[in-house]
Amino acid sequence: MLLDTDILIWVFRGNRKAARLIDRAEDRMISTISFMELVQGARNRQELRDIKGFLSDMAFQVIPLSENIGHRAAIYVEEYGLGMGLCVADALIAATAVEHNLTLCTGNRKHYRSIKDLDKKAFRP
Repeated sequence: MLLDTDILIWVFRGNRKAARLIDRAEDRMISTISFMELVQGARNRQELRDIKGFLSDMAFQVIPLSENIGHRAAIYVEEYGLGMGLCVADALIAATAVEHNLTLCTGNRKHYRSIKDLDKKAFRP
């Protein structure tokens, strides 16, 4: 399962439901984009160390970007950017899930609702 950035943010805010979801996940994966969003959101070096430590301790796999992911994301932005407001980061995360045949677990279902070839699992904090 590929976890969207919002799931990890919920964990860092102390949400027990999000923590249980991660504890129960057999495979813990995030996109490189989610990793970058977490790093960008860190308020200081200690918080950055905490984020990286958490990902390491919980054995997260960070899936790198590829040419196929970039191509698919570009198609998603073209198809859904204007009408649905799909942003580049969400397009890349969705493309990562589709290219690796993974379910995307997200609390932001509306961001991804139009992408028909994306397998989604809703999270409600």
